Amino acid sequence: MAKIGLQLYSVRTDCAKDIVGTLKKVSEMGYQGVEFAGYHGKDAKELRKILEDLSLVCCGTHIGLETLLEDQLLKTVEFNAILGNKYLIVPGLKEEYRNSIAAWEKTAEIFNEIAERIKPYGMKTGYHNHWIEFEMLEGKKPMDVFFQKASKDVIMQFDTGNAMRTGGDVIEYLKKFPGRSDTIHMKEFSASNDKAIIGEGDINWKQVIELCETIGNTQWYIIEQESYAYTPLECVEKCLVNFKKILGM
Repeated sequence: MAKIGLQLYSVRTDCAKDIVGTLKKVSEMGYQGVEFAGYHGKDAKELRKILEDLSLVCCGTHIGLETLLEDQLLKTVEFNAILGNKYLIVPGLKEEYRNSIAAWEKTAEIFNEIAERIKPYGMKTGYHNHWIEFEMLEGKKPMDVFFQKASKDVIMQFDTGNAMRTGGDVIEYLKKFPGRSDTIHMKEFSASNDKAIIGEGDINWKQVIELCETIGNTQWYIIEQESYAYTPLECVEKCLVNFKKILGM
């Protein structure tokens, strides 16, 4: 079964105040890994030592596309090799990379080139959706255009909650692009409660998990919470408790 990680953007305010203390709490909750969204002034060696001391691993990082281009790529690879991370995920794109279907196709080709360049280092790149990817553009859904053009080495890091905002269905996309969800963002969506945590909303988690475990090639379930009925740390702990119940753990 895939392991469970936390996207640290969920607790970004806590991380900014005390990254070590926050990671300690995350570890104590029972998370096995963390996905970074910024490094809070720490270098890769420092972060690797902190994670190892807390029995955590890095299960990904969210970085800008520019850090994967030209002479920046090798610097990014070196940093992540030290960190012990092999998943380099882009969580959004500047307008020029997504303002037309042609732009989306060209961007997919850029990701293909990056994927080939980092393959010798045992790393993979991928794209993380928000909601614009499911809004019709020139009669097509950018999500479909991008992943049809992108090679199978490019991870489809599907964000369930983001997608549902515009009708993007995780079940549909796991079936449409099998074997490409090495990491997936488990975020709840509720039409009636914008602060719902995992298990309180409209997503059929059992079916999602079944597909991840059978055809998704999923290595990491990464929980993310961006709306808060409690403190951020309380929210991510409740998400983990509920998710483990769904998994039967």
